[in-house]
Amino acid sequence: MANKSGIEWTEATWNPTTGCTKISAGCINCYAERLSLRLHKMGVKKYKNKFKLTIHPDALDIPLRWKSPKKIFVNSMSDLFHKNVPFTFVRKVFDVMEKAHWHQFQLLTKRPERMLEFTKEHYNKKLRNVWMGTSVENAAWKKRITVLRKVPAKVRFLSIEPMVGPVGKLNLRGIHWVIVGGESGKNHRPIKKEWIREIRDQCIEQEVAFFFKQWGGKTPKSGGRELDGVTYNGYPPKDKEEV
Repeated sequence: MANKSGIEWTEATWNPTTGCTKISAGCINCYAERLSLRLHKMGVKKYKNKFKLTIHPDALDIPLRWKSPKKIFVNSMSDLFHKNVPFTFVRKVFDVMEKAHWHQFQLLTKRPERMLEFTKEHYNKKLRNVWMGTSVENAAWKKRITVLRKVPAKVRFLSIEPMVGPVGKLNLRGIHWVIVGGESGKNHRPIKKEWIREIRDQCIEQEVAFFFKQWGGKTPKSGGRELDGVTYNGYPPKDKEEV
């Protein structure tokens, strides 16, 4: 049975690694850290190390067991391109994604420099079923977009979540999809409507798919994608190719 996801822009999650370390503003109230600690308290074996970066070779073949095609978020509880994940293991993850060609895999990182290094120097294939993304939580991290644009991918996407500040003007050349969402949890930082509008308008102008995931809050409601009376749940077109 697939590990179904409550994340609205995907259908399942696959975690060949768990745990991470904080590197930017979006990490402060990390949902994955909170959930890892909760699962540790519940005695879930996979989280015996709490939120310490841990590699799980026994999880590698999980997508091969899922016979129905799915959108799969890779490492919802970690970052595959963390410096402590050796490229030899990353290669094994990519080999599985290549074999499981009936799925769409969505990789998201706050370390696009390492993603670029891997795809340029250690894995020279552009897999048609793998989407590559990076997080841009405020204007200070727009530089990640420039790096992501150099990554060979069928689909490149931005996760502007948790959005903790305005992002400003964006060059979305080579970007196919943008996700926006507010922060969740008891210590959530507020999101402003004008920040979201600014991103939405730029996506429309530059013909990029826009997905508004949630407003955020202590317990954000599922399906909270309405902005100015319109629900934005766009995905990149199936025929979108690398630019």
